[in-house]
Amino acid sequence: MKWSIVSIFLFLFGWTALFAQLDIPEDVQVSKDIVYNIVDKDTLSLDVYWYEGAEVPRPLVIWIHGGGWRKGSKDNPREAVRLLEHGYVVASINYRLSDKARFPAQILDCKSAIRWLKANALTFNADSSSVGVWGSSAGGHLSALVGTSWHVKEWERSGVFQGVSSKVQAVCDYYGPTDFLRMDYRPGKIIHDSPDSPEGLLIGGPVQENKQKAKMANPMNYIRKGTPPFLILHGKEDALVLWEQSQMLHDALRSKGQESELILLEGLGHGGRGWEELFGHLLRFFNKYLKGLE
Repeated sequence: MKWSIVSIFLFLFGWTALFAQLDIPEDVQVSKDIVYNIVDKDTLSLDVYWYEGAEVPRPLVIWIHGGGWRKGSKDNPREAVRLLEHGYVVASINYRLSDKARFPAQILDCKSAIRWLKANALTFNADSSSVGVWGSSAGGHLSALVGTSWHVKEWERSGVFQGVSSKVQAVCDYYGPTDFLRMDYRPGKIIHDSPDSPEGLLIGGPVQENKQKAKMANPMNYIRKGTPPFLILHGKEDALVLWEQSQMLHDALRSKGQESELILLEGLGHGGRGWEELFGHLLRFFNKYLKGLE
């Protein structure tokens, strides 16, 4: 495999440890380590950043962390907390990592957390009818899968509040993988077809030898009418997840008549410097689809 120490670090942690620092307004309440489900003795938790005493419920944006599905945690929601000063409630969730459980455990957990948050939205002065998800890298993949698989009933049967839909109103995907079978479309820093690649570890074997599992994890395979709007951002210099992955997802959404905006960024890689300057695109997107602002 063509892994370097730097490549491994960046793919697993998405630059979070290097550049992300939380900047929480003083009047924001932080509810930490709320248990939303317990699966096979694994305690799954989330954090909520919210304003007590808000006059009206605020839109909710849920951050899904990256880390190759095997590292990372909810504890550093990167730039998501910047949404607080713009009138949003922010939640950050944990899910089972691939060393604990194979796919689809990760999407089951994300959906379980979303249902919990929607059912308890008023506790945090959040609007359960105005919910967005946002993630980068592996978190971008799970965010996209949340967005397209809202109608998959068998994925709604984990955790509590199973009568609450996990459907969201907007999805932001930062450089997430999409089609595991085509991740080695051209040479990059990772051989994704390898059994010990992040994708291989997620589904439990080499992707080309487990095509049905790989297809199950592909957000494109669930797109249908009613899929929420997408904003997809990807760096053209990304050598860990090739930008064509986002192009494929965007094209699939548009081909089925669903709203999608793709922004390909010259000179940017897999996270890192320069990405913090793109917050305006995300804010505009969430303001449009969660607040109705043009």
